[in-house]
Amino acid sequence: MFRILVVDDDKNTRRLLSAVLQAENYHVSTAENGEQALQIMDTEHIDLVVLDIMMPKMDGYEFTRLLRENDNQLPILMVSAKHLPVDKQKGFLVGTDDYMTKPVDETEMLLRIRALLRRARIVSERRIVIGDVVLDYDSLTVTKGQQVQELPQKEFLLLYKLLSYPGKIFTRIALMDEIWGADSDTGWETVTVHIGRLRKRFEGWEEFEILSVRGLGYKAVKKV
Repeated sequence: MFRILVVDDDKNTRRLLSAVLQAENYHVSTAENGEQALQIMDTEHIDLVVLDIMMPKMDGYEFTRLLRENDNQLPILMVSAKHLPVDKQKGFLVGTDDYMTKPVDETEMLLRIRALLRRARIVSERRIVIGDVVLDYDSLTVTKGQQVQELPQKEFLLLYKLLSYPGKIFTRIALMDEIWGADSDTGWETVTVHIGRLRKRFEGWEEFEILSVRGLGYKAVKKV
């Protein structure tokens, strides 16, 4: 069971969010401010933090900044009444993973939490599992049953990136910058070439597919 820490100085908000999360079978701990949250994290394993910004003693910005400066990559979802673009920008600059404004849509919040937990698991385990298919980041292999394919590094990183965010559209330039580096002299056409190789390599595999989105780029689709 995932353990979620709700940090908010408003008692009613803590109660509401706790009830919503517990109904989805999450274990929930609560804190009134960043200092109390840090104390709880010293004694409990926490998988994700739902974090308010405006709190006494230590606000959400300072809490997030402190964690990131100490290389703590715990997923953080900021939930705040501060709705201006500059507020959101500051949240992302200090290191939050996602940002929602109050009043929150409960269903949307749950979907965002699931996505953050899934991505965190991918990062920590360094592997993606899709049905019978396993992508292992450390060995650059894609395994299905007894089939084991060791991919060239760029091909593997490209596939891993797409399958880390199924359904998300990536432009060729974004993939180029991510996999080859923004300073690379290689043209974006190489992305198209590598996508073609991946499609041929995994032709007929039922677990996933790489789709072209006309005028935009590519996305991966999980089919199991």
